[in-house]
Amino acid sequence: MFTSLALLWLAGNALRLTILAVPPVIPLIHDELALSGTQVGILTGLPSMLLALAAVPGSLLIARFGVRAAMVAGLLITAVFGALRGLVADVWWLYAMTIAMAAGVAIMQVTMPPAVRTWVPSRIGFATAVYTNGLIVGEIFPVALMLIMVLPLVGGSWQWAFVFWSVPVAIIAVLVMIFAPQPVAASATAPRRKWWPDWRNMLIWRLGFMLGTINAIYFATNAFIPDYLRSIGEDGWISAALTGLNAGQLPASMLLLAVAGRLERKVWPYIVCGVLSIGATAGLVFGHGVWLVAAATLQGYAASSILILVLALPPLLAPPDDVHRVTAAMFTISYTWAVVIPVIAGALWDLTGLASAAFWPIGLCGILLIVLASAINHIPRQTH
Repeated sequence: MFTSLALLWLAGNALRLTILAVPPVIPLIHDELALSGTQVGILTGLPSMLLALAAVPGSLLIARFGVRAAMVAGLLITAVFGALRGLVADVWWLYAMTIAMAAGVAIMQVTMPPAVRTWVPSRIGFATAVYTNGLIVGEIFPVALMLIMVLPLVGGSWQWAFVFWSVPVAIIAVLVMIFAPQPVAASATAPRRKWWPDWRNMLIWRLGFMLGTINAIYFATNAFIPDYLRSIGEDGWISAALTGLNAGQLPASMLLLAVAGRLERKVWPYIVCGVLSIGATAGLVFGHGVWLVAAATLQGYAASSILILVLALPPLLAPPDDVHRVTAAMFTISYTWAVVIPVIAGALWDLTGLASAAFWPIGLCGILLIVLASAINHIPRQTH
């Protein structure tokens, strides 16, 4: 079981390493490619769009080739195209390679709950917290180390920095290929596994809407902290604020490793975290100096708490052969939100001329989370 947990943790890292390498260098990309606020929103929203669009194809790969093969494929696609993003200094090339890279992340992400169910069936809640902890660490490394270590190491080139963060993803792919549990051979008479989600199933919509608010809050906040702080003359706090946003998730992750089972399907954690998120958004808009870092850290804590609780639900509530389908549908719905919100936020900045306008939709997502929270304890467990 230790090997399986270690691989889940490493794969969780790979889910975010290449995506979160972008926010720290957005000012460099912005200046070199002359991007507008809307184009920045599109760039940061593209991974979320692919996490939505490529989730169901990921389900198909799992149904046809198994969890391990699909995970390795996702890791390799992420590594290759993540490294190629800076090959040509052109915004359309950057968009295209980001789309391909994010498709790999989407495939990999859909494999995680089925891998938990298959590799560690007796500790689903704990294993989910383990890989989510890895995901959070994978978010912290790029934002914490990009400006102070990686950029100086690669001569200040954001293009080579993208290559740097793709290398560990390729290494993780090799480790999963070698050490992941061998799949059980399917019987020749066994029916072919289904892959297309049952969109009439209310479980996927409830899970998708809950996860969607958190994804939108997290990705939009990551996207607009750098340019927003630069616009208000707080450039020196960009790295610290991004690190706080992502490092703030660690305390929540560590806490939920111990108590996730007792919080499943409780309403109050969602309401509390929604309130914290609204307060954190206000802190980012009105704060200065170290208070910006505190607000970003609080935002990360709230987002991580809900993320872990929701990600544990598919393997807990769905039948074993349906975990990949429910997961794919949940990600399709939730990451659609994370595409729309950054674009709306960037457009509001451009239309109003107010940098703070980019945070208005983020605050509204916190309110929506509170509204949706009352449905969480009405989700039935499915057995077939």
